Amino acid sequence: MRRTSLITAALCLAGLAGCGKHDKPNFIYMPDMVYSPALKAQEGQMLMPPAGTVPRDFSPYPYKTNPEEAGRALKNPVQPTEQVMARGKVMFETFCMPCHGPTGEGDGTIVPKFPRPPSLQSDKVKTWTDGRIYHVISAGQNLMPTYATQIDPVDRWAIIHYIRAFQKAKNPTAEDLKAAGKQE
Repeated sequence: MRRTSLITAALCLAGLAGCGKHDKPNFIYMPDMVYSPALKAQEGQMLMPPAGTVPRDFSPYPYKTNPEEAGRALKNPVQPTEQVMARGKVMFETFCMPCHGPTGEGDGTIVPKFPRPPSLQSDKVKTWTDGRIYHVISAGQNLMPTYATQIDPVDRWAIIHYIRAFQKAKNPTAEDLKAAGKQE
């Protein structure tokens, strides 16, 4: 009995000795998988899309470098309802207030670390059209980056309504006071 177990063990060891690494196997079941070329991500093997195509759910912004044209062409399609103003306030406080401050004076919490941004209460910005402000939010200006990927277009228009509201609140015109039912 001991002899047969020794012979069996010797045969098993001899059989396992033949199971070493083969540089050239006898039979290759799937040669495409064994000898596939290694591709590195983002190298020349990626297909380029055909010219003139745009991604799904994408609408290009045509005024990237022309703020005056954007100011003339873009009109605010959103009505300043109570919900729109509330949404504009939330979005302004989230994205704009760190730099421009709570009333748009350019006194946000980030100001000591970075240059002071322009005041949204200035005569220059007050005379800008809604389309021009939309353009600045969409394309950025000076140190301000683009917020096109962070803020939806409808929310950008809501922010503009909110900016116009606090501009009027700080310096109301005679028409604003009359509309509010107040006397000068």
